[in-house]
Amino acid sequence: MKKYKRLMLFFVCMCFAAFSLSACKKSMETEANEAKETHEKETVESEMQEKETAESEKESVLETEGAEESAMQSPSVCGSLSVEGTQLVGEHGEAVQLRGLSTHGIASFPQYVNEELFGEFRREWKANIIRLAMYTAESGGYCTDGDKEYLKDLVRNGVEYATSQDMYVIVDWHILSDNNPNMHKDEAIDFFAQMSKEFSGHNNVIYEICNEPNGGTSWEEIKSYAQEVIPVIRANAPDAVILVGTPNWSQYVNEAAANPITGYENIMYTLHFYAATHTDDLRSNMTAAIDAGLPIFVSEYGICDASGNGNIDEAQANAWVQVLNQYNVSYIAWNISNKNETSAIVKSTVEKTSGFSWEDLSASGQWLYQVLTNENGSALEGEASPVQSSSLDTVTKSGDMEVVGTQVKHWESNGQQFYQYDLTIKNTSGQPCQSWTVDVKFNGDISLSDSWNGQYSAEGDTLHISSVDYNGNLSAGGSTGDVGFIVSGAAGLEILDN
Repeated sequence: MKKYKRLMLFFVCMCFAAFSLSACKKSMETEANEAKETHEKETVESEMQEKETAESEKESVLETEGAEESAMQSPSVCGSLSVEGTQLVGEHGEAVQLRGLSTHGIASFPQYVNEELFGEFRREWKANIIRLAMYTAESGGYCTDGDKEYLKDLVRNGVEYATSQDMYVIVDWHILSDNNPNMHKDEAIDFFAQMSKEFSGHNNVIYEICNEPNGGTSWEEIKSYAQEVIPVIRANAPDAVILVGTPNWSQYVNEAAANPITGYENIMYTLHFYAATHTDDLRSNMTAAIDAGLPIFVSEYGICDASGNGNIDEAQANAWVQVLNQYNVSYIAWNISNKNETSAIVKSTVEKTSGFSWEDLSASGQWLYQVLTNENGSALEGEASPVQSSSLDTVTKSGDMEVVGTQVKHWESNGQQFYQYDLTIKNTSGQPCQSWTVDVKFNGDISLSDSWNGQYSAEGDTLHISSVDYNGNLSAGGSTGDVGFIVSGAAGLEILDN
């Protein structure tokens, strides 16, 4: 019996041990499985977190890039433009400033009307407008010997390229040597009727109806022309912004301010400047016109002299930019080309039509790139102007005329010395005159580089100047200003007084 009890006890103990071992094994397996599941879960969660972090960082980058893009005022952001008071505004009433570039004459440089280049200006230069300059009377001009359909196709392509790159675009009727826009008024009416009809569905097209009236064309003549062309555009584009040129190569904005066009909305008036020629006086005229209520658009400017091919004056150019930004005036630089002249943004030796490097750009192009991309809207610090300025007055007599000559600048370029003078011509006789002629003598031989508001010829050391039809009539004791020229000659060249 005892033996039997011991056997039973041994059997029970063995069963309990086996059960304990089995339970222990199951517990260990369970813990192992749970640990494995926990590790797998943690791994999945870690991978998901890393993925979410990467996606979040990507979204942040995209949001930043999108914010930078949206910060640029463009058709997708500002929509259709209009004019309120003196200010260009977007469709939500926000003030808009357009800053960009103008082509040279598209007949002469058609290769720069390409979408890749426009996209480059949009992305890398931060430009939000392109101006398509179509000459009317020069070689290849629309109203002379140019191929009208070819030129209109270039305009069409330019508008579409600008549109695809989310830019505003100006269709520019670029009068120049034809002086008075009424000379080719019928062609202008036909052109703008067709173009405004074709672009009626665009919210980014601006129409510039007369680039630079000159040669004595009066504001009354320009206004009369505009009052015939504007209704033609309005028939197809009732709200489009229209730019109207002003007398004397789009400088006499004061005359437009005194007698603006009425009966139409969304009209602006153009002012053009070249920084090495046009300085404080023209800036003051511009700000006075704006203060008087005239909406101004600078549809063309350069940082060289008025010829487009003289010295560069970055100090004056920066002064212009400062005032333009202060008044929130839009401004467009002349010009996109590799023409061998100072105002071209591309060096004359560069044949490419997009993908420009810093070395491909002219001095004008490098300055412009800095202005358009620099946050404060001015050239980088430390950019010194090579131009020397002065204010040397010389009084000389020529018959009954007294000439006050002010040397406003002189500079060296390619080993030559250049001198810029502004003149005031005064009738010192006791009788009125219908025209005048003066001879200005220098202390050395001269070569004429540029001139304005007169008829000029250089002979040895003498510059012969006579009046034009709009500044020849002087009363007794009367005078006329804004006459000037640029000559080159030896170092120390100056007007002789007598």
